[in-house]
Parts: sequence; C-alpha cells; structure tokens
Amino acid sequence: MTSAAAGRWLDVARAAGLVGADGVVRPTVFAEMSALAESTGAINLGQGFPDVDGPAHVAEAAIEAIRAGRNQYPPGPGVPELREAVAAHQERHYGLRLDPVTEVLVTAGATEALAAAVLALAGPGDEVLTLEPYYDSYAAVIAMAGATHVTVGLRAEPDGFRLDPDELAAAFGPRTRLVLLNSPHNPTGTVLEPAELELVARLAREHDAVVVTDEVYEHLTFDGARHVPVATLPGMRERTLTISSAGKTLSFTGWKIGWVTGPAGLVAAVRTVKQYLTYVSGAPFQPAVAHALADPDGRTAAYVRELATSLARRRDLLCTGLVAAGFDVVVPRGTYFVVADGAARWGEDGVETCRRLAHEVGVVAVPVSAFCRTGSPTAEALRPRVRFTFVKRDDVLVEAVRRLGG
Repeated sequence: MTSAAAGRWLDVARAAGLVGADGVVRPTVFAEMSALAESTGAINLGQGFPDVDGPAHVAEAAIEAIRAGRNQYPPGPGVPELREAVAAHQERHYGLRLDPVTEVLVTAGATEALAAAVLALAGPGDEVLTLEPYYDSYAAVIAMAGATHVTVGLRAEPDGFRLDPDELAAAFGPRTRLVLLNSPHNPTGTVLEPAELELVARLAREHDAVVVTDEVYEHLTFDGARHVPVATLPGMRERTLTISSAGKTLSFTGWKIGWVTGPAGLVAAVRTVKQYLTYVSGAPFQPAVAHALADPDGRTAAYVRELATSLARRRDLLCTGLVAAGFDVVVPRGTYFVVADGAARWGEDGVETCRRLAHEVGVVAVPVSAFCRTGSPTAEALRPRVRFTFVKRDDVLVEAVRRLGG
C-alpha cells in the first residue's frame, strides 16, 4: 500500500475488523457469505432483508408521488408531511410530543442518522459506549469520528441476551460522551427489559451522556415483549436522540427512509452534519412513508400486526429446525434474527461453521464474531455462535430447515 492510500479509512477498517493479521484489508464477512451463497447455490439466511415487498398501498403512494413530479430535491430536513407524520407516530405510540419543524429530521435510512449523530456529537478524547455484539456500522462510524469505542457484553441466558449491571456501570466514565443503544437488538434479537433501560438512563444522567437509540425494530417484537423508548423514561427526553426507519417496519429496506427525533439542539447538531453527507434522498418515497405513518384507513397498522405475527411464526419454524439440527438456540423476542450455537456439532469457530454450512448443507449464516471487537472477551464467548435471519418466505425457510436436518 502506498503512503497516498493511508488515512482515516484504515482506522475505520481496523475498527470494523477488516484488517487481517497480515495487514491486508479484506471484504466484510457479509460480502464473503453472500458470495458463498451465490457460488454454492446455498440459501442465504445471512443477510437480513425481506424477500417480498411491503404493503401495496404504500408502494402505490410512491408511484403516485413519482407521477406527480415529486422527483427533485426535497427539503433538507425532509418533506413537511413526513416530519409531521413521524411526530404524530411518536405521540400516538409513546406519548412523546415533538415539534415537527425543529425536533424531527429525515435521513437516508437509520444508518445515516446514526453516522450523523456520532459525527456530530463525539470526537477525539470522547468515549462512545455500545452493547456488544453490535450492528457493524457502529464501530466504523465511531472510528470515523476519532472517538474511543467502549463496549458492554451481552450474556446468553435462557430468556435472552442480558446486560450485567456491574459491567454496565463500570463501562461509564468521565469521558463517556454518547451511549449508542439498540433495542430490539441486532444481532441477538433481545428486547431490553425496563430495568435494564432504566439503569442505562440513570447512568447516562449521572455521567451527563447523550443516549442515541437505534429503534428500527420497534414494532417487530414477539411473545408479549414491549419496546420501551429510552426517551420516555424520566429525565431522558432532553438527552436522547431516537432513530428509526421505514425499512424494517414496512419491509421496504431499499427505500432508505429514516428519521431522528429529539430535543431541538441535538437535532440541529445532527442536521448540520447530515446535510454534508447525502444532503437529501428518496424524494418520492418520503410522501409515501408519510402516508403509511399517518395511516388514515388503518391498513398500515394491520400490515405491521400481521408482519409481527408472521415473523414470530417463521422464527419458531427456523428455531425448531435449528434445534433438531443440533444447534443451541436463544429464542429472540424481536427483530429478524436468531443466534445459534453450533459448537456441539460444528466446532468452536463460528466463521468456519458458516463456511461449512454453505458448502456441506447449502445454507448461509453469518458468524456473531463479525459483530464484536476483535479479540474481546465477548467475541471469544460468542465465537461458536452464528446468526440466521428468518425474514424469508415460508417455503424458503422450510427448505433451509430440510437441508439443516439432512
């Protein structure tokens, strides 16, 4: 590598675990596993996106917007009807009253919202605290900001992956600037309990930290699990940025329409950075998502209820098949994903397990170690575990289970 190619991108690559022991930057494990699925004909249960489209009435609203000429740059903060719909959604579901002009910002998906928030609010000398394992973009954007990534491991227990209160308290310190929290949680599928959220909130208040919450799976919970936004907890509205999107709730992941809400000062900070990232995006999709969130005829609510019910059924189908195939499964209570331990049958290395599954069984997963810091205690504890997605058609999952059983 020439000196001209040096730069912050290498810090990002290292933080994301993309630099090997030989110093060579390699593709993400997601790219590797997707390529394996393509080359072997394996069923790809590694990438978490639906294989069917979302509700037709929302797609029709996007088509109408295109035909109506809403195809040029939308306003930087987002079209007014979408910001108003997001504000109304937050009040209707959680009792959070927001000013759609100053406290709602539309972004290019939740990932851009997360990036803009971290870049706006953290920098060299600051610490950003996340759960571990974590969605892979977290480590990358923390490195982009030049901040220090601090993690708190989740432990596999019979009722899900749980936080250790003492470890959480020990992770906070005088340099803790942001807490980047994800619940319902990718990749484990856990939904944090109210007591866990209240502890995070108390520690954030004590250390004067801002909490940035990734709530993209907010409506996709199962078995009576209830999503509680951190912003609803006492003393947290003024120090919480809440991020969500239409991608998961409406099964339109490619539209990349997300949003961030919170106190005007924090939203202004995010908006200042965001406008120099994508600037704007998704012009005709924004009014379509606004129509879906406003939900004048109740069709969106019916769709989301059915989606959550369907996902719970598909989760059970896949989990039953995994257990029959010799995996130890922690049953998720939200999201698209289930984490399984294949050590008894496949060995202690989740990366090698995924490669063998592709070649020998014809099913692709991703190793949970890809969501951990290289060499961390959590990465070692979760090394045998792999993540499967169940957000696929029933017939695809039935065939995957058949292959796993064989």
